[in-house]
Amino acid sequence: MGFFLETLLGGLMAGMLYSLVALGFVLIFKASGVFNFAQGAMVLFAALAMARFAEWIPAYTGIDNFVLSTLLAFVLAGSVMFIVAWAVEKLVLRHLVNQEGATLLMATLGITYFLEGLGQTIFGSDIYKIDIGMPKEPIFAFDSVFPGGVLINKEDLIAALIAAVLVALLSVFFQKTTTGRALRAVADDHQAAQSIGIPLNRIWVIVWCVAGVVALVAGMIWGSKLGVQFSLATVALRALPVVILGGLTSVPGAIIGGLIIGVGEKLSEVFLGPFVGGGIEIWFAYVLALVFLLFRPQGLFGEKIIDRV
Repeated sequence: MGFFLETLLGGLMAGMLYSLVALGFVLIFKASGVFNFAQGAMVLFAALAMARFAEWIPAYTGIDNFVLSTLLAFVLAGSVMFIVAWAVEKLVLRHLVNQEGATLLMATLGITYFLEGLGQTIFGSDIYKIDIGMPKEPIFAFDSVFPGGVLINKEDLIAALIAAVLVALLSVFFQKTTTGRALRAVADDHQAAQSIGIPLNRIWVIVWCVAGVVALVAGMIWGSKLGVQFSLATVALRALPVVILGGLTSVPGAIIGGLIIGVGEKLSEVFLGPFVGGGIEIWFAYVLALVFLLFRPQGLFGEKIIDRV
């Protein structure tokens, strides 16, 4: 039972990190109808900015306080992501309003390669380390309940808590603020929102900026775990099944979908892997996404599209 609980907790913590990346997809698709294939590149670009600023600030300013230099690096990296988000919306997507979905998808693919190249040009192509103070050593919990306790990775636990706090803040933002309600109105009906005076261009800029902040937090966490390297952009591919499972238009769906896939990957690898030779964790999410595409393409919480002729 202790081993099962250990695996379950590991899956939940991994699922929260998947949800964090998936949120970027959902936020942009809800507000503008654009499937942002560049979300992975945004995660990479944000992680590169955070890693390099964290190096440059102590070297060029003389600030050797870890907490202060990390906060300054976060603020600067966040500002960079705001500029990137504004530029993408202003220079590219604003001119593609009402275009076909394939056109918008190809535009975000182009943005992906541009951001990867720009990140390499500005920040370099080496593997960088992000140190945000998360402890690496594991802990043993529930010693009195299970023999030997349950092994929990502190870094994964703190990362999952950070992701959960960000998700909660986004939920409050969407539900309680005027801007959040405007975003929901735009998501429901662009034309109706515009008819009552909601400026679509400003709303789309805000959404892309929020997605940039989400990408920054995701990049910091994944960069702390894996190091900042260009393969980090493929993290978005792990979030695609989460979006399909939860629904492209549902923020709660991104969270629950991430948890389901995180837990499913860990449990299937541990308990079914020995019978099939292992490797289930690599393809489990994609097979589950394929099943949903066949039988429930809108996902668990997505809006069902009904075309009337």
